[in-house]
Amino acid sequence: MPEKHLSIEDLAERYGVPVKTVYDWNSKGTGPRYMKIGRHVRYKLADVITWENARYADNGGEAA
Repeated sequence: MPEKHLSIEDLAERYGVPVKTVYDWNSKGTGPRYMKIGRHVRYKLADVITWENARYADNGGEAA
């Protein structure tokens, strides 16, 4: 089964953020790992999920 890839628009929709935010993540290097195919940017879904999992806040089990 081929790996699923997301476009910038797909990623923005996944997180409910503007496309500009995803472009900002790319330029700052703070978003998920991506690849360029010609002038197109694509994200492997597995890399996106890894990035998401690294973003979980650990509050030490205390209620917010």
